[in-house]
Amino acid sequence: MQGFLLQATIYLGAAVLAVPLAARLGLGSVLGYLAAGIVIGPLTGMVGSETESLQHFAEFGVVMMLFLIGLELEPRALWNMRQRLIGLGGVQVVLTTGALSLAGIALGLAPNVALATGLIFALSSTAIVLQTLSEKNLMQTAGGRSVFSVLLTQDIAVIPMLALLPLLALSPGGAVQHEESVAPHTPGAQEVEAAKTLIENLPGWAVTLVTLGAVAVVVLAGIYLTRPVFRYIHHARLRELYTALGLLMVVSIALLMELVGLSPALGTFLAGVVLANSEFRHELESDLEPFKGLLLGLFFITVGAGIDFGVLAEKPAQIVSLALAVILVKGTVLYVLARMAKMHTRDRWLFTLALAQAGEFGFVLASFSLQQGVLAKGDAETIRLVIAISMLVTPLLFILYEFLSRRSEERPAPAPDEIDRTAPVIIAGIGRFGQVVGRLVQGAGLETVVLDHDMEMIETMRRFGYAGFFGDPTRPDILHAAGIDTAKVLVVALDDRHAALRLVRHARAQRPDLHIVARAFDREHVYQLYKAGADDIVRELFDSSLRAGRYTLEAMGLSRFEASELEMAFYQRDRAGVRELAELWQPGVPVAQNPDYVKRARELNKDLETVILERLHPGGDAAEVEDITDESEIVGYQSKDRA
Repeated sequence: MQGFLLQATIYLGAAVLAVPLAARLGLGSVLGYLAAGIVIGPLTGMVGSETESLQHFAEFGVVMMLFLIGLELEPRALWNMRQRLIGLGGVQVVLTTGALSLAGIALGLAPNVALATGLIFALSSTAIVLQTLSEKNLMQTAGGRSVFSVLLTQDIAVIPMLALLPLLALSPGGAVQHEESVAPHTPGAQEVEAAKTLIENLPGWAVTLVTLGAVAVVVLAGIYLTRPVFRYIHHARLRELYTALGLLMVVSIALLMELVGLSPALGTFLAGVVLANSEFRHELESDLEPFKGLLLGLFFITVGAGIDFGVLAEKPAQIVSLALAVILVKGTVLYVLARMAKMHTRDRWLFTLALAQAGEFGFVLASFSLQQGVLAKGDAETIRLVIAISMLVTPLLFILYEFLSRRSEERPAPAPDEIDRTAPVIIAGIGRFGQVVGRLVQGAGLETVVLDHDMEMIETMRRFGYAGFFGDPTRPDILHAAGIDTAKVLVVALDDRHAALRLVRHARAQRPDLHIVARAFDREHVYQLYKAGADDIVRELFDSSLRAGRYTLEAMGLSRFEASELEMAFYQRDRAGVRELAELWQPGVPVAQNPDYVKRARELNKDLETVILERLHPGGDAAEVEDITDESEIVGYQSKDRA
């Protein structure tokens, strides 16, 4: 027990010290975990051979991560990804395997050994890449979705790879495997043996039936058993039972997949997809997320601690060169695929650099190849070291991606359109806000000139039959060409608050008689636009929030007329109050530190409540109104409790 507590203290202490430091330096948590493992393992010797068995346990974090990812994907979304899965992912695995196998043959490896090496290096690190994509909010980008589809395809491809590797041992020139060279505790060996106990004596057709049956069990259980089980444990009203159920689901599915020779990660991913439409999805996510994070962190630490620096010290140039060669070959294949898929520049670099490393499933395939006699022990150790180094380089590849993406953004902007007409209404900005204004004004038969600096938005407008010009509305020459000298109304609907201020100031200086309608983001922006000279200022969420409030009042029993009256009273009083507060607002001074502003704001809030209550209960005195308010609040809370 004491030894276990000591090891737990070392692992957790290393993570707590290294990860925040790596995050502060902008290197990401994954590199922090890997560095922590290197420090407590090869550098200081604080941990030893137990990291191999611990890594086998920590790989369960990858399984849990794919289950949580599946919860985010509806079956329809997965079906929509079929072209990426079969096309982009499948082609990547085949081409990368072929390129690396040819490179291995060129280096003097036997064909079967070269093919096994190509299969091992064709896989990328699901754990590191998905964790980094989530941290950097890149998962929902087009490039992030393409990366995820390839990773999912690679995880599926592990199954036929495990079936193919034993056949390579029978090829001429295969590595001679002696009994003593088989590592007794290599990661992945236990999974294979467990699977063999159930299916090794079955004929091929029976293995297929058992495999399909296991998948069917997972799907049917997710559809028909999840809801009754959740309702059953709900009656206990114990939070920890939800966590226990979530862990039970993941562990049992992983065990079933191993018994039939399938990837546990694939099985739990499938279960997550089945439960994506379930009302218990968010409960499962919140319960399992902490376990996933800790196990993944532990996995990365064991990878760092398991690096054999003795082998690296014997031939450092060779191993580092091999790791860089793997990254270069994979990156070249990925870049060509990204060009063929016509990805944008940023997405292309993300796709290339995120997947260029080898992955954690490579450790499993390398160990299995060693068991089956495909690889000699020395070759297997070298391959593991190359995998570990390439995984260590991955966070640096993401840093390179950020640098290249910034360089692509800094390219000179395309030349603005030539504006060949003017109109009485100029709309600057054609995002969600400006589109509604433009459609309404044009629908009334009035001519407009629409300006925006987003080329894609302008092209989208043109496809739907709306005219617009590409150009920066804050530039004086663009405004002049659009007819600012003769226009009657300027609508400032820019999504950049500072650009909107510059535009209002410039337009007001050029045309004191111009009517300016400006979009504001919040109250402080209202005050800034007011000082800059805008005539009508619209807070982008104010009117929609008022409408939501009116719907709430109607749902609580007020008639449509009463709710509409209260909405209008609130609108009028708040609008007048904002104008008063704009006079008291001081630029650069927080409103909470402006005593005159705070005092008047409190008075206006009290007046607003009084006006609304008088409109709701006409003829009642102040005391009666307060009593009614208190009673209605109590009734509201009681209704909420009953619900």
